[in-house]
Amino acid sequence: MQTVYVSTVLIWTISLVAILCMLVRPRRIAEAYWACGGGILLVLTRLLPVRQAAHAVFEGLNVCLFLTGMMILAELAREEKVFDWVAGLAARHARNSPARLFVLIYLVGTLVTAFLSNDATAVVLTPAVLAVVRRAKVDPKPYLLACAFIANSASFVFPISNPANLVIFQQRMPPLGTWLRIFLLPSAASILLTFLCLRWHSRKQFSGEIRGELERASLSTEGKLALVGLAAAAAALISSSALGLSLGPPTCCAALVATAVVAWRDRSIPLKIAKGVSWSVLPLVAGLFVIVEALQAAGLLNLGLAGLRALREIPVWAAKAAAAFAVALLSNGMNNLPVGLMSGAAIRHAQESSVVAHAILIGVDLGPNLAVTGSLATILWLIALRRESVEITAWEFFKIGIIVMPAALIASLLVLRK
Repeated sequence: MQTVYVSTVLIWTISLVAILCMLVRPRRIAEAYWACGGGILLVLTRLLPVRQAAHAVFEGLNVCLFLTGMMILAELAREEKVFDWVAGLAARHARNSPARLFVLIYLVGTLVTAFLSNDATAVVLTPAVLAVVRRAKVDPKPYLLACAFIANSASFVFPISNPANLVIFQQRMPPLGTWLRIFLLPSAASILLTFLCLRWHSRKQFSGEIRGELERASLSTEGKLALVGLAAAAAALISSSALGLSLGPPTCCAALVATAVVAWRDRSIPLKIAKGVSWSVLPLVAGLFVIVEALQAAGLLNLGLAGLRALREIPVWAAKAAAAFAVALLSNGMNNLPVGLMSGAAIRHAQESSVVAHAILIGVDLGPNLAVTGSLATILWLIALRRESVEITAWEFFKIGIIVMPAALIASLLVLRK
């Protein structure tokens, strides 16, 4: 009994330290090293059998293939300046109005998040928006914050809008028709409330006119091919979702086909994409799957199942609110990927398909709008800003998030139906 107790304590200690270091990044060591290091240490100390660790990595294969495909598509768009063109087009149609520019940027961010995932909005659209607002000579912060917040607020429009959706449901992903019936209204409420809060917060920055000169937006032939490839890939992914197929392999295949189409004109694009993609995300995800597998064996799964049983004993409105806010707050302390993994395991083992399971997904996706540690997309957004010498502090983000996140989450839960 004592040996089991010691093993359980060690598993929890190693796992939580690994996740904490992944968020804090001591000595600026990349997140993947901490997640993988924690997983490897659990195996080396025999706290997790090799067979279980291998099974956990295999379970994450679909998510890794999805991430690979999405990263390739995003990098393809970045290299061929598709997002620069879209952001420039929005600026041209703003007609010298900072407020109108904000609306257009927000709409672009919504579409990119919905069809190319929240990571694409955070990593690729953000630098393009920054370049445009600098040329327009307007305060960049409202527009950059819009990119960060919409990356989470619109991340449950479709299953492909956030890798966390795949992490939670995995092989039990609802078909597209069912997904839209459940999440379309909550997504619309989330997007609208987030917009209203951000628009109100930045109202003073929207007075006056755009002072800078904006060049006419143009797209090269290669860029047009990339745009067609992206549209075709998005259509293929939506079709796969409608047919109830696993999204990993189709996403990866669609990305490779889109790259091949552009490579017909730009032979250097495959090498540029290979160099530009953040491949470290894949071992990061694999490491998290191993860590969560160990935590489940150490009692986390039983804890989650007990929580779901308790929620069944209270009114539905209270159950979905408690579930959503619990995982939302936990996501900001631990990051929503591991929280999504833990929540998804409990949902699958309990065979939970009620409104509580749907509320948990909304909490995991939308909760990270509270703090910069909440999602990988927001962390990547922060890194992208620092590369461009733009400083938005964690405190600045939190002061807005404390308004935006609860308002959007409550609005989404109010329209969430069974």
